[in-house]
Amino acid sequence: MTETSDNTLKVGQQGFDKLMHGLGTGDWNPLLDMLSDDFTFWFPIGPYQGLNTGKERAKQFFEYVNEVFGSSITLTSLERITSSETTVVFEFRDKGIMRGQPYKNRIAVSFDVCGDKICGYREYLGSDGKSH
Repeated sequence: MTETSDNTLKVGQQGFDKLMHGLGTGDWNPLLDMLSDDFTFWFPIGPYQGLNTGKERAKQFFEYVNEVFGSSITLTSLERITSSETTVVFEFRDKGIMRGQPYKNRIAVSFDVCGDKICGYREYLGSDGKSH
């Protein structure tokens, strides 16, 4: 690995830890503090479906996540981490309560890293038949 890819993995892992912290506590400030000013994110469904731009939009998105899940999401397993010079992808399973109902899913998220900041985020939802 190069110094750049080592840094990308390190920052990506910090971002993932802060994402899990937000999902488990509802406190998104540590993750929001890691986002670059030109941050973009992509989400597959709901009112934030598609490409979204800016830290303020990200803050609104994470507030929406709190409305849907409260602070009930926990990581059940981290399946794989893949990284390149600029991106880190985490494949994981989680569970919690979604709008009062039990929730389980298998998810992949990717973080694009610019220096010591996260400048992009993409999330993919789905089930492999084992998550439900």
